[in-house]
Amino acid sequence: MPAILSRKEQQRLFLLGYQLAFQTTSKKKNWRKIFSLWYAAASNGHKRAQFYVGTCYDHARGVEKNTSIAFDWYLKAAGQGHMESIYNIGFFYREGEIVEQDYKKAVKLFTAAAKLGDTEAQRDLGYSYFYGQGVKEDHRKAVYWYKRAARKNDLMAFYNLGLCYKHGHGVTQSDRWTIYYFEKARNGGHKGAARQLKKLGQL
Repeated sequence: MPAILSRKEQQRLFLLGYQLAFQTTSKKKNWRKIFSLWYAAASNGHKRAQFYVGTCYDHARGVEKNTSIAFDWYLKAAGQGHMESIYNIGFFYREGEIVEQDYKKAVKLFTAAAKLGDTEAQRDLGYSYFYGQGVKEDHRKAVYWYKRAARKNDLMAFYNLGLCYKHGHGVTQSDRWTIYYFEKARNGGHKGAARQLKKLGQL
């Protein structure tokens, strides 16, 4: 049985792990120690620690990779309203990984995470509306969610908006906005956007 920790102690362990993982100049990180700190906090109900324990299992950091266990930890954190975990569970349902593929459940989870402000959820919800995956196809709603993600400089959202303006999907066709969004994506390193600009004679 894990030790029963106060909320203050849970937060202390979580922050210590976070500092070792993301706020150190050292290139070599002790993921075993980081994992153990997060695991102690997560086992006591710390939702951000639960998410990061999930990522450790997901990416084999300090522990052997186990996607099923990662899913369980994301589920725990999502149950407490953790934004990124809600998105991750939606991603599992969309891809049919660990769980049976269910686009409707994915959209429901993407919507919840998107409304909380998760950029990837906003972009993927736009994708769901654009292609009618788990929801009625609606290009205008797709553009709305792409634009929400684009406000946070999401490269795929920029690229998708460029395509929408190029073909007039959900918006009035506009060469100016097509070039604008493709350039935003290309400036961030999106190769597809660079190819589109070349086709348009902009490179």
